[in-house]
Amino acid sequence: MKPFMDEDFLLHSETAQRLYHENAAGMPIFDYHCHISPKEIAEDRRFNNMAEIWLHGDHYKWRAMRANGVAEKFCTGDASDWEKFQKWAETAPYTLRNPLYHWTHLELLRPFGIKTELSPSSARQIWDTCNALLHTKDFSCRGIIRKANVKVICTTDDPVDTLEYHLSIKESGFEVKVIPAWRPDKAMAIEDPKVFNAYVGLLEAAAGISIGSFDNFMEAIEKRHLFFHENGCRLSDHGLETIYAAAYTTAEIKSIFDRIRAGQTPSADDVLKFKSAMLYEFAVMDHSRNWTQQYHLGALRNTNTRMFEAVGADKGFDSIGNFPVAVALSKFLDRLEYDKKLTRTILYNLNPCDNEVMATMIGNYQDGSEPGKIQWGSGWWFLDQKDGMTNQMNTLSNQGLLSRFVGMLTDSRSFLSYSRHEYFRRILCNLLGNDVENGEIPTDMDFLGQIVEDISYNNAERYFRF
Repeated sequence: MKPFMDEDFLLHSETAQRLYHENAAGMPIFDYHCHISPKEIAEDRRFNNMAEIWLHGDHYKWRAMRANGVAEKFCTGDASDWEKFQKWAETAPYTLRNPLYHWTHLELLRPFGIKTELSPSSARQIWDTCNALLHTKDFSCRGIIRKANVKVICTTDDPVDTLEYHLSIKESGFEVKVIPAWRPDKAMAIEDPKVFNAYVGLLEAAAGISIGSFDNFMEAIEKRHLFFHENGCRLSDHGLETIYAAAYTTAEIKSIFDRIRAGQTPSADDVLKFKSAMLYEFAVMDHSRNWTQQYHLGALRNTNTRMFEAVGADKGFDSIGNFPVAVALSKFLDRLEYDKKLTRTILYNLNPCDNEVMATMIGNYQDGSEPGKIQWGSGWWFLDQKDGMTNQMNTLSNQGLLSRFVGMLTDSRSFLSYSRHEYFRRILCNLLGNDVENGEIPTDMDFLGQIVEDISYNNAERYFRF
């Protein structure tokens, strides 16, 4: 019987162990998509306690706590931080076989060095030990980033963002690159004219342009895209239910925009056409500046209306959607490819039913200009676990080139989530190690080691060109 989460955790063969310890473990981290706060990095925030750094904003843990019968006040409510931590400690043992169980203990091990399993009986000792460390300079935001050997962080930023904190980080001489990523979802969300028009007001202020027409709107968007580029951005990201690729005319889009600005509620057809137009225009902008574009597809968001009204978005009331994707995605990519405006692209699916769709779709638009120009991203959100990541890599291996994969990202709001890269790397090494042990691939440890290092870090460094 193996000990729980020892140094060979998830590594079920000697070959896997060699690949992880000799090749994967020491590689830096290139975190090309996350939701951590650039403000907290700029100010080098020090967290007062473990609840602040570990539980505030973590909808994964909130979902588990609710499922364990924990009241909302201990999740998003007004309970004290110690009470919230206590409730998480009560819940943690019951997350057995959920990825949260592994993540929790990896996050205690790194960076805190704690090997004790979290439970009600260990909660106070872990709380006191971690809190004491959090008050030292080595456990500030920047200190934790350094401990994790992170080299690049890409945040998620709205086009109206001033990017002042990114500029502050750069001017401070912080050795880790913290780069903005363009997330223009609000600039195409016309379903609620009041909300959209308020956003257009913010865009006017940010771009310094009066927006009285669709042409003015696009001028403002272009100006902000250039501003992001001038401040180091080379990456966009879109969080969508599915890709939109309806036929439209420029005249129709201008008319729809005018009606929205007049406060008229759009039809479903109007929304589809406007989103289709904006997605194309955003992609053309990205191509014009040689950016990489990312599409996170398939989330069914804010499904619990009562709780959405009470606590807002991103609080753990989202799930996997079953939106049709293949036909529209093919039309969208094909139009860009035909117009010679398809830049480097990463596709992420939330529904595992779409795995083979994504794995085969990326092969349709590789153009031979560079390895892995069109990527299928790592298991995302609900698929960000052992089975999800294993299935993604197996399917990618079957349909494409795993060796050219740009690897893992945290997609997290927590500075403790860098251990997810370790989790991913152990799973990767175990896959390859098992194939060697089974005689399915050659025992060329130099070549396999290089592949592991490439997927862990090198492929991303070459791909994103920061």
